[in-house]
Amino acid sequence: MDNALAHPASSLPAAPHGAAATAGRLAVMPVRQKLTLGVGIALLAALVAALALWSSRGDWRVLYANLSDKDGGAIIAQLSQMNVPYRHADGGSAILVPADRVHDARLKLASAGLPKGSVVGFELMDNARFGQTQFQERLTFQRGLEGELVRSISALAAVQAARVHLALPNQNGFFREQQKPSASVLLTLHPGRTLERAQIAGIVHLVSSSVPEMSPKAVSVLDASGALLSGPADAGSANGLDAQQLQYVHTLEQGFGKRIVDILEPVVGRDNLRAQVTAEVDFSQTEATSEEFKPNQNGQPQAVRSSQFSESTLGASPTPSGVPGAASNQPPQAAQAPVNGAASPLQAGAGAGAGSARRDAVTNYEVDKTVRVTRAATGTVKRLNAAVVVNHRTSTDPRGKTTSTPLSADELGKIETLVKESIGFNAERGDSVKVINAPFRTDKVDAELPKLPLWQQPQVIDLLRAGAVPAALALVALAVLFGLVRPALKTVLVSPPAALPAPKGQALSAVVDDSHALPGTAGHPATPVLEAPRAQQQLDGARTLARDNPAAVANILRGWVSGDAGG
Repeated sequence: MDNALAHPASSLPAAPHGAAATAGRLAVMPVRQKLTLGVGIALLAALVAALALWSSRGDWRVLYANLSDKDGGAIIAQLSQMNVPYRHADGGSAILVPADRVHDARLKLASAGLPKGSVVGFELMDNARFGQTQFQERLTFQRGLEGELVRSISALAAVQAARVHLALPNQNGFFREQQKPSASVLLTLHPGRTLERAQIAGIVHLVSSSVPEMSPKAVSVLDASGALLSGPADAGSANGLDAQQLQYVHTLEQGFGKRIVDILEPVVGRDNLRAQVTAEVDFSQTEATSEEFKPNQNGQPQAVRSSQFSESTLGASPTPSGVPGAASNQPPQAAQAPVNGAASPLQAGAGAGAGSARRDAVTNYEVDKTVRVTRAATGTVKRLNAAVVVNHRTSTDPRGKTTSTPLSADELGKIETLVKESIGFNAERGDSVKVINAPFRTDKVDAELPKLPLWQQPQVIDLLRAGAVPAALALVALAVLFGLVRPALKTVLVSPPAALPAPKGQALSAVVDDSHALPGTAGHPATPVLEAPRAQQQLDGARTLARDNPAAVANILRGWVSGDAGG
């Protein structure tokens, strides 16, 4: 052959590229690598799906557990108004909310008075067991009655929670003196709420009317602090001020304080003064009665109220005297010429015989009388004490520097005069007013709390707890990707290096061996010895050789066909 062999491998057909080459490589992969690649891809897909589900689910915490149906419905309605997402758990007895909103939701629900707790009433009688004793039946009835009373009392606007304890003695006909039932009521009021005396009396009447033969005096009502709210009418004066009196004193003190602030704010500026007024109020009730007697005025005659006149005469019969006979049986006549003047009938009768006379006259006159009843008013102010603190005057210079200066004595005197006039200062009553000038502190002094380490702070713990599962899934996914999928794909995706074409007319090997000459090629240059390249390289080289040196390829094929290699 005249031409040297340049690329014998170029005589093979061209290999496919792209997706076809990848598919071919996957087809020729060993079964073990195929299984490894399939398992890795499946695990990776499962981890990605789990991570997506976890991120969409979020971190949910239990808000309240073991709730009754009534409290659960009220809490769900309140959460819907607050736009807080929620879920149910444990058959609806537990409510879940996002972890970052648990504390906020609990505080808001607590301000709304939820959950109220389960209160059972007469529905306990519906679950009566067969064969229960009389004591158990009485106890169930008592529990149901207590629950119904709690429901009724809790319906009041000012009552947040209530508990009722009934003492129902066992009635027995053999006892001569039967013990009367009694009750105790414990009230928990909403913050800032109070009960009036009429409301407390209504609660007492409600409880006493619900139990037969219970007297209102046998009902005790207490508040959350243990103070007795119910009692006789004079219990407030004996033990201190009642709720209404305390409210009156508080309103009175607030009114005086507002007067001081309203009159001084235009002078010293807003937020530059503080005023407090303490009032001593007298709630005692006094009553005085007086009577006055006066003579007639202006010399007027006295008025006769009543007049009584009585006269009585008692005379004795004359004694007969003289010679017995007709003339001696008659009494003698009176003297016709008395020495001292005309004789009165009584004297005439007395001369004739012994006698007596009586005359009585009684006259009652009207007497002036004045009856005065004085009742002192309750809630009168006995004394007022006012304390006022005024801030220093603050001024800013043109450079922007702020300085504070105290007020002068003249200015403080004017302020004190305004305070006295605003509260109605009365020196005879013992009122006192103190005005002090002091600088106000504008910075907020917060209590220094010990700082927790970073790993013990609640927000860091919640963050780590929320990110632990996604981080673990991500680590497992990376391990599957680099441990199973990547090694299997490496043999498929990595393409062989392209063979560099040799110059035209140049042999692939510089080694020439006469013993490797093809048969039938005597007299021609020795055929170059071909090395054993890789399969792809051989194909690429054969294609290049057939394209560049068709004559040399034809001579090689002619020698192979003729079969002269043996000779």
